[in-house]
Amino acid sequence: MNNFRKEPRRSSRQTIDGLISAPQRPQLVSRSFASQQSGGGASLRSNSRTIGDFKRADGYHLANSPVSPQPQRLSPKAQPSRATDSGSLLHMTLPGAKLDDSAKERKGRRFFRLRRTHGRRRPLTKWGRVRKYSLRGGLVALALLLLTAGFLATKGYFKLHKVFKGGGSAAALNTNVAPSLLKGEGDGRVNIMLLGIGGDGHEGADLTDTIIIASIDPVNKKAALVSIPRDLWVTTPYGSSKINAVYAYAKQRGQAQGKKAADAIDYGLDQIQNELKTVTGITIHYRALVDFKAFEDAVNTVGGVDLNVTQETSVTDYMYDEATHKPYTLKVTPGLQHFDGLRALMYARSRHTSARGDFDRSERQRLLIEAIVSKVASAGTYTNPVKLSSLMDNFGAHVDTDISIDDAIKMMRLGKQIGSSYDSIDLADPAAPIFKTGMVGSASVVLPVAGIGDYSKLQALLRSKLKDGYILKENANITVLNGTSWPGLAAQKADELKGYGYNVGTVDSAPTSNYTSTVIVDLTNGKNPYTKNYLEKRFGVKSTTTLPDKTIQPGNASFVIILGQDETTNSQN
Repeated sequence: MNNFRKEPRRSSRQTIDGLISAPQRPQLVSRSFASQQSGGGASLRSNSRTIGDFKRADGYHLANSPVSPQPQRLSPKAQPSRATDSGSLLHMTLPGAKLDDSAKERKGRRFFRLRRTHGRRRPLTKWGRVRKYSLRGGLVALALLLLTAGFLATKGYFKLHKVFKGGGSAAALNTNVAPSLLKGEGDGRVNIMLLGIGGDGHEGADLTDTIIIASIDPVNKKAALVSIPRDLWVTTPYGSSKINAVYAYAKQRGQAQGKKAADAIDYGLDQIQNELKTVTGITIHYRALVDFKAFEDAVNTVGGVDLNVTQETSVTDYMYDEATHKPYTLKVTPGLQHFDGLRALMYARSRHTSARGDFDRSERQRLLIEAIVSKVASAGTYTNPVKLSSLMDNFGAHVDTDISIDDAIKMMRLGKQIGSSYDSIDLADPAAPIFKTGMVGSASVVLPVAGIGDYSKLQALLRSKLKDGYILKENANITVLNGTSWPGLAAQKADELKGYGYNVGTVDSAPTSNYTSTVIVDLTNGKNPYTKNYLEKRFGVKSTTTLPDKTIQPGNASFVIILGQDETTNSQN
């Protein structure tokens, strides 16, 4: 078809962009028809059009000057740079314009480079392919990681809400607590009742054989653990029993009354919580019920715990594992010992070969709790979604607590600040006995040394060990004066205040003994608001800033308390 020529239609129109004016269009030349080298042979007519090159999809190529049919490739050194070869690959030249040799050569190279690269990609190098597939693999891994993290986070969220259902509260767990929110001495601490039961599959499944109060001082970053003997004989509104049976009996009564399972558990927990407050004099802010399975799984989840066993805490016992229905030999010798879940559980339960029986077992339980708390904090369980999910899976049906998620997080942060240093309160000190063993009918029980139902010695000990953090921090000096004729009243009240952690200085008689009501004088100008709040609530009066008698010499006292006749009535009661 190259033998046919067709004269183009003449037109005097301007170009579309309006920038280049031409009397005629540039000529269209097929590659096969370009048969002349520049500088020789017959020249092409500028107004001719040739049709017939179908090597490209559009069937023709646009050119403005004669092009060599077999251009010679330049050597790398001779090839022009991008700077000299800049411009459009389809550069259009005004009709009639003459090109020098270098311009013709550049246009030829651009023409064939376009032909060479059109419609296909430049092949990737080896490292290009590596980068390509590495990028794809990284994106896939990232997507899987995000999906997994999202699943675990969602699962953990619902599991956490199932376990930490909330209901309990402690004002001291918050920062910048208003003094008016604290009801009395001791409310500056956070007290948690920890109960351990056997659970399904164990004999006496609902007996609380572990009863521990964990008390936290969030102000001074301290904590203490106290174990209540499980065989302590108590009297409840429903009769007398060992304290470890209070929860079980109350839960049974709840079930007999037609309560749902969860409500029956709460009913049982309410009863033992109230009984513990009566026995110890401590306000319980939170509670947690844990069975053997949850305890064992918790230890295994954090990879076990390590204890430095002393001669007093070593034990050898031949026990029975109800879960596997097999005998179990527990042998724990002095030195650093590692405990997995089962060994830790047996160590916490053993008491038959211990010299002090249940008191030694309580000591081992406190040591294990300290080790678990320390290991959980150091292992990052709360920030590890896999461990957290596993822990919540195990806890789901084996833990019941009224701690909320927010409060649990606050306790975790406090635990990190406190570390592994816990005060362990021993209730079996032979130098100051509080309890004694005895018999009620045919049952061996633990009784207060002061008599059944008299827990005054225990309460005094706990007040001295579990002092209010705000009282300790302010450490205000207090002067107590007897403004009545009641002998020894000032000394009696001073001892009570000391028992709660107050810094009592001068104890004396007032210049006169005719005070009908107690007077509290705040000489700090409001610098000790927590002490002021507690004293006002204890004595039931509002403080003043002026001494009622100018002959009273306060010295370095922050507060002066002048006892009135109203306190003699309170002392008699």
